[in-house]
Amino acid sequence: MLTDFLQALAMGGIVGVYALIRHFAARSRVAVAPGELSAGSAQKLRTGHIGALAFQDWLVAGYVVALWTLVALGDGPRRARALAWLTLDAACFFVLLFLARWRSTPKPAANVAYRLALPGAIMTTFAQLHLILPSARGVSFDAEIYAIDKRVFGFEPAEAWDRYVCPATTEWFAFFYYLYFGILLVHVVPMAVFERRMNVMREFSWGIFFVFCVGQLVYVAVPGFGPYRLLSTKFEHGLEGPTFWPLVADTVASFDGAHRTDIFPSLHTAVPTFFTLFSFRHRDKVPFRYTWPILAFVTGNIILATMFLRWHYLLDVIMGLVLATTAFVTSGILPRWEDAERERLGHAPIWRPLFGADPRCSRRALLVAPAPASPCDLDGPAN
Repeated sequence: MLTDFLQALAMGGIVGVYALIRHFAARSRVAVAPGELSAGSAQKLRTGHIGALAFQDWLVAGYVVALWTLVALGDGPRRARALAWLTLDAACFFVLLFLARWRSTPKPAANVAYRLALPGAIMTTFAQLHLILPSARGVSFDAEIYAIDKRVFGFEPAEAWDRYVCPATTEWFAFFYYLYFGILLVHVVPMAVFERRMNVMREFSWGIFFVFCVGQLVYVAVPGFGPYRLLSTKFEHGLEGPTFWPLVADTVASFDGAHRTDIFPSLHTAVPTFFTLFSFRHRDKVPFRYTWPILAFVTGNIILATMFLRWHYLLDVIMGLVLATTAFVTSGILPRWEDAERERLGHAPIWRPLFGADPRCSRRALLVAPAPASPCDLDGPAN
């Protein structure tokens, strides 16, 4: 009872910070008609202490609060640990977001805080899914998903491909399955640290945050373990391999895979598919003009691996493709519209480069159009 009270008190504090951010964000909104920005209006644009939050800020904030609420309303032996971790996650997220949007925060500190806030909330909650999912909803929809696959598609890939399982094929697909984590690393870290084209960064960040937030919330709605568990008695060939299969098995075990019901939708499908579509869209730029064909090949093998290695049903993969496509389409529309709207309202850009300046902001452009609302005017933190 005392633990529940303390957790409720902590969450009350988190909600209070959330409300405070929203209050100051609302106060900082100053409507500016096109062409009316001037030196005299610059002071008005800086009156708010908290910059207007971006759609992606609300997305991740809603995701964190939703996860906490779902676990708080759930049950299970791991609920107390899950709530404790989620409370810490939420506290760190809102404090970092507050610092990132507080106009008095030095620009370098604000930029770092923002890069820690949103990705950090997603990564930490992903690592805690073995606590979160069974606490939020202790059921499994494996039988229902399998029945849909058989009824709609007429087969289940993991079951149908059992005849092709041998050490060579297992190692091939285990290699690509394990490569998923490398793909995440080589996309997210350089983009967050070194990318200076903020229009590219905006599309990428919205898409990847959308995939993870929506995908991991749907895990709670449709929990399942995967074919390896439901169909274990039907497989005639065991998964074996000398190198990459043990790596995959050990990685899953390190996340307490026996308690993770994170199959629907398949993020092993959605994430690399979004990366591939995003890279193809920007194939006129470096490095994407060179990486997109390789990424497309790797992504195709990862998708097949999720089913060959018996982690996912066909329906999981299809929903992963739907999620990736939705993220890709919205990333090409929403950030562009939001940036234009923020400029009209006099808000500073959502992202700023950690090093250097956005290459679109040439010295000549700064001399000709030094408006405070311009993406090239970096007065104050990224808000």
